[in-house]
Amino acid sequence: MNEFFASGLAVDLVLMLMAAEAVLLLALHRYAGRGPPPADLIANLLSGFCLLLALRAAIAGAPWPWLALALSGSLIGHLVDLKRRWA
Repeated sequence: MNEFFASGLAVDLVLMLMAAEAVLLLALHRYAGRGPPPADLIANLLSGFCLLLALRAAIAGAPWPWLALALSGSLIGHLVDLKRRWA
């Protein structure tokens, strides 16, 4: 179990589940008109997705610019999500 987390496979699994969640929720909204609007969903998921990418990069020992890029993407997603909720 230790290797599962130390290798980053746990993060990869969560990223795949988040991508599947996004596809399912977007399809639900498109075909049934239910669930969050796509722009709200994407902004929210982008923030978490980028945080997980930063974690994955850190576990893999990636150079710091990759971590900074992922964290910047998370900040942008968070700010967009916050702006949409504030209005």
